[in-house]
This record gives sequence, C-alpha cells and structure tokens, in this order.
Amino acid sequence: MSEKFLENKVALVTGGTRGIGRAITARLLEEGARVAICGIRQKSVDAALDVLGPKDRVFGMVADVSKLEDVRNFVAAAQQRFGSLHILVNNAGAGIFRSVADLTPDEWRRMIDLNLTGTYYCCHEVLPILKHGGGGDVINISSLAGKNAFAGGAGYNASKFGLNGFSEAMMLDHRNDGIRVTTIMPGSVDTDFGHDPEKADKDKNTWKIAPDDIAEIVLSTLRMPRRTTISRIEVRPSRPPSIT
Repeated sequence: MSEKFLENKVALVTGGTRGIGRAITARLLEEGARVAICGIRQKSVDAALDVLGPKDRVFGMVADVSKLEDVRNFVAAAQQRFGSLHILVNNAGAGIFRSVADLTPDEWRRMIDLNLTGTYYCCHEVLPILKHGGGGDVINISSLAGKNAFAGGAGYNASKFGLNGFSEAMMLDHRNDGIRVTTIMPGSVDTDFGHDPEKADKDKNTWKIAPDDIAEIVLSTLRMPRRTTISRIEVRPSRPPSIT
C-alpha cells in the first residue's frame, strides 16, 4: 500500500469540531495525518470525535484559544499524545455583526480576542516547535471581510484585517525557518457561523461555498513543493444570488 500524502504528519486544528474546521480535520485524516482538535464545549468536541474516525489518530479537548493557558494546555496535550507537530490550522473564530454604536465592548473584545489574539497565541506556542523540527505549515482561516469592509462588520472586519496583516508579517519573519504561512480568505461559506442554526434555511444556502471546498484548498496548499509558499488565497462563491 502506498504511503498517504500526510502520513506521519501531525496537525492542530482550532475550532475543529464543526463547519470548516471539521471538514479540514476530516480531509487531513483521510490523507494520513494525525490531528488534534479543540472547541469551546465538551459536547461539540465529543460529537466531532464520534464521527471523525479512529481514536488513535484524532484527539480532541476543550480549549478557548483566546486564553493563553488553554492554548498552552492544548499544544502540550497534542505533543504528549502524538509526539510532534507539523501543521497548525487556525480556524477558530466568532462573528457578531452590529453597528459600532450597537456593538458592546464585550462583543468587541470577544471577536478580537478569539479571531486575532487567539491566532497569535497559537502561533506563538507552535512556531518554536515547528522551527525546532525543521519547518512546517501555518494556515490561517481568515475572510474576505479582511479586505472588504461592510456595514455592521466593524468588529469582525477589524479582527480579520488584523489577521491578514499579522499573517503576512509572520510569513516574512519565519520563511527562512522553513515555515510556510498561508492565509485563506473565504467569502460566504455554508455553515451556521454567525447565524442561529435552528433558523437556517438550507435550501437558500446552496450557492455558498461548502466547507469541504475550503478543506480541499488546505490540502492543495500543503501539497505544494516546499520551495513554494501560497501566501494568500481569496475564495468566492461562483454564482451568488443576483442583487435586484
């Protein structure tokens, strides 16, 4: 049997319990990687582990990446379980969409802390491990909201604009350490992100990008020869609804 593409690689996926994160985790597992995921609720972690596959190849725990101690515990647990780290996918995020006047200070802090500071915490803890191991990949799931502002998006836009700048600077900081940094910027993806899943009308979302499509982009990025870094990818639905 031929060796799979990511055999013997270990990946960390934040927010890996649902949506884009779970789709990415599933594809990494299919390609032979061992994967550690985190989420903020034990129920969602358990539900994801039930469907993701062999327990010896996937590990999950509760961790809020906006809390440095949680990140340190998650990284340490993954290393203890799998021994090494090669890939970090920063996917955890939150979106609260209100005007600046209506957005509360707590809501602002939650988005900045999770979407931006949480990514910094994860990178800060994992980059030395990747460097010590001879290199690796960091993939940050951003958004087209990181370059296109919209009404009601001030907090979310700020976090994603910041994430894009952070990612580009980190790529320049660590490219000669053998570490590739990629930012993936999707438009509308068919998940319950920012919405009440009980009220979602799935029939109206068929035009959106599927989480599996983002997972395929992650795999394509990882397949590139080490001499090449795909630094930023913009992803849009092919046929969004017409504005009338």
